[in-house]
Amino acid sequence: MKAIRMHAVGGPEVLRLGEIDVPQPGAGHVLLKVEAAGVTYGDVMKRQGGFGPDLPLPAGLGLVAAGRVASTGAGVSAPAPGTRVMAWVEHGYAEYALAAASAVVPLPDAVDLREATALPVQGVTAYQTLHDAARLQPGESVLIHAAAGGVGNLAVQFARLHGASTVIGTASRPGKLKHIRGLGAVAVDYTDEKWPQHVLDATDGKGVDVVLDSVGGDISTRSLECLAPFGRIVTFGAAGGSPAALTGMSLMVKNQSVIGYGLPGQMQNPARLAEVVGKLVQLLAGGGLEVTIGQMLPLEEAEQAHRAIAGRDVVGTTVLLP
Repeated sequence: MKAIRMHAVGGPEVLRLGEIDVPQPGAGHVLLKVEAAGVTYGDVMKRQGGFGPDLPLPAGLGLVAAGRVASTGAGVSAPAPGTRVMAWVEHGYAEYALAAASAVVPLPDAVDLREATALPVQGVTAYQTLHDAARLQPGESVLIHAAAGGVGNLAVQFARLHGASTVIGTASRPGKLKHIRGLGAVAVDYTDEKWPQHVLDATDGKGVDVVLDSVGGDISTRSLECLAPFGRIVTFGAAGGSPAALTGMSLMVKNQSVIGYGLPGQMQNPARLAEVVGKLVQLLAGGGLEVTIGQMLPLEEAEQAHRAIAGRDVVGTTVLLP
């Protein structure tokens, strides 16, 4: 089968298309015929060496995929071969991928397989940062950094669905700012030195109750300037290159708090994860949630997909088609 493999740690050029054997599902596992593979920031981190220097090479990439069950291993009675599913997978940038049976979610016909690739990582992260980490309440205001990206795009929608009074999204390019406004949020250009003041203006000087921050660095620090008393910052990434550096003293001034979120930790709570995924599938099937696919590329153009993400050229999610 065709598969993308990384042959070294480094830039997008380390990704190469090759031929490998179709994997066989062992006990408790399922083999998927991949019809769409999601590209996540976790894939970019793995390629850059974020998963550790001892990663065996060449290695596959791809945390999420959607398609149909091709076969099942011992002890697996469902889902049956032919079932439309999405899943957390082993090496999804390929024509076939393995997944634990417990990580496979059947999909109704109303859900597009390509759109479904946004749910297992980006959708769950967007939902849980707001609901489980920040514990957003109806009537509260929210600031979402990188709001045109795969996670941010969905977080804006979840905040509005949950009754947030004001939803503000930051981005740096005109097309992304336009997209944020199209989602019904206030758009703020974070390259403008006065962006915290623009956030304050949008909340009548009160500041926001919740900040979702996947950028880190100076963006995290300056978020305190527009965070309301007793406000919460949820930090779940460092796409800007450096993690959030918020001191206890800086938080004490206005009784604010910082909450960390990481999806790998939530994978240890399968019951909650299943509950969240079930809600997301229902929303997508019923039209209450929209997935924006900013890039849809053939499998062999995985390098181009990674370059666009690194260059912050993508709105929404990226999908590879085997």
